[in-house]
Amino acid sequence: MQENNLQGNPFFAPKTLYTTTLISLAYLLLSILLVGFKTDQLVLIFIFNALFYISVGTRKFILGFSIFIVYWIIFDYMKAFPNHLYNTVHIEDLYQTEKKLFGINFNGQLLTPNEYWKLNTNHFLDVITGFFYLMWVPVPLAFAAYLFFKNQKQFVYFSLTFLWVNLLGFVIYYCFPAAPPWYVQEHGFQFISGTAGNTGGLARFDQFFGIHLFQGIYSKGSNVFAAMPSLHSSYPLIVLYYGLKNKLGAVNIFFALLAFGIWFAAIYNSHHYLLDVIAGVLCATVAIASFNHFLTNTMFRDNLRWLINKIR
Repeated sequence: MQENNLQGNPFFAPKTLYTTTLISLAYLLLSILLVGFKTDQLVLIFIFNALFYISVGTRKFILGFSIFIVYWIIFDYMKAFPNHLYNTVHIEDLYQTEKKLFGINFNGQLLTPNEYWKLNTNHFLDVITGFFYLMWVPVPLAFAAYLFFKNQKQFVYFSLTFLWVNLLGFVIYYCFPAAPPWYVQEHGFQFISGTAGNTGGLARFDQFFGIHLFQGIYSKGSNVFAAMPSLHSSYPLIVLYYGLKNKLGAVNIFFALLAFGIWFAAIYNSHHYLLDVIAGVLCATVAIASFNHFLTNTMFRDNLRWLINKIR
């Protein structure tokens, strides 16, 4: 029997059909309740169900990538629970600390690195940093897809580390709400609830190409006051770690350049302070170290072995 032949496959059993349908409807209804209806929700449901039933191979693929789906759903639902409702937003104190620690003297003024680069932009950096910032999602997902087909154990480890660093970051978002540099540039030190997302310096990338790419992305942002830590800075470090662990050779040079490029782009385009970037790097380091520590736990490792076998 060919792999694509699902005749009599237990995944097509009534119980399985009921379960996937119930999960899909529950997700849609909860999403409408929390963040309102969006066509993205129907697209996600369609992709999940289509890949689940097309073939055994696509089913294993979407089940493996469900880890990333969980991350996306949690991130999206953050809109329903703005972190500024639970703790004071750090605006001026973060700005002043950045200036004190990393201030740059320029034309007789002490500037934050963001302010310095805002006064010293050029088209080359506008374009290259824009491309770097576009890769913070595609590269981790492409790398995860590579691991899925090449080494399922490493795929699971990478995916769970990715999810773990996000959960750590989300906790910090709620404990330490923080305004990004562009917020200070636009609104000063006054807290304004309900402030919309902003492209910051990435608007120059859109203007250069005459498009609205970043404007469309950041208009859908989950939380303006979630700059600390910079998870944009965490992701490429995790990719680089697993790239080195899997001995990808020259590809790791690209991963290293990507990490430094995203870190610089975050500062250059006023999306993060250097403090945010450092916090993102530390968050990734803690996530990697703690996940590796979890692997020494026999029960945790055995449960992962069960998960790995499910997608093989």
